[in-house]
Amino acid sequence: MVMGILNATPDSYYKPSRLSGLDQLEEQADRLLGEGADWLDLGGCSTRPGADWPSIDEEWARIKGAFGRLRLRFGPDLPLSVDTFRAEVARRALQEGADVVNDISGGTLDPKIWSVAAEARAPYVLTHYPTGREGADFQALGPDEVSPAVLLELSERLILAREAGLNDVILDPGFGFGKSPEGNLRMLRDLELLTVFAHPIMVGVSRKSLITKTLNISQDEALPATSALHAWALERGAQILRVHDPLEARQVIALRELMA
Repeated sequence: MVMGILNATPDSYYKPSRLSGLDQLEEQADRLLGEGADWLDLGGCSTRPGADWPSIDEEWARIKGAFGRLRLRFGPDLPLSVDTFRAEVARRALQEGADVVNDISGGTLDPKIWSVAAEARAPYVLTHYPTGREGADFQALGPDEVSPAVLLELSERLILAREAGLNDVILDPGFGFGKSPEGNLRMLRDLELLTVFAHPIMVGVSRKSLITKTLNISQDEALPATSALHAWALERGAQILRVHDPLEARQVIALRELMA
């Protein structure tokens, strides 16, 4: 599946994805779906390194009304996820029409988010997020140490998530969160390790710094490399691609299916 990114933020890392107001969100949603997105992921808080996090009320104000409007425009069958690590924002979004909770912190920043998702029986994206906002200790790991550490920590979080009542869990290895570019690339190489959990795997590498810093290019130049990483991720077990550019992601998927 292809998850299209909707950023209702003024400071997301990829500037063309920054949106403001319901009209812009609906217009961008229409573009993403027209280019092949299967579902939309809407968030109001940038989690790029160094970003200032808004208050809960400010984060909610950026996306308030959006889920209802997208439902009205695109119908009840379109999967919609809320991209947030805050329980209160997730609760409001689920009440307004979101289906899935996409939590970049894996429940570490606001543990109450697990009970919110569990009570709503909402699917939950469990992302690997090193302890602490910056994850400096994890970033200091050598490339060979990253994949085993991610595997262990996701395993531990998955057990706790199940005990909290989360049954429909999607795993995200957390590319870009507290990991060096070299560590990110090694983790992508080892992605197949995560298939041992028998949960869907989501990959979000679209135009991220693991590409731009490694190749010394801008985000505007990073689409070809993004597509290459998508192809490798699919080969290694990814089932969901979180993207800014659904058209190119859909092309990668189509070619892979023809070659299978």
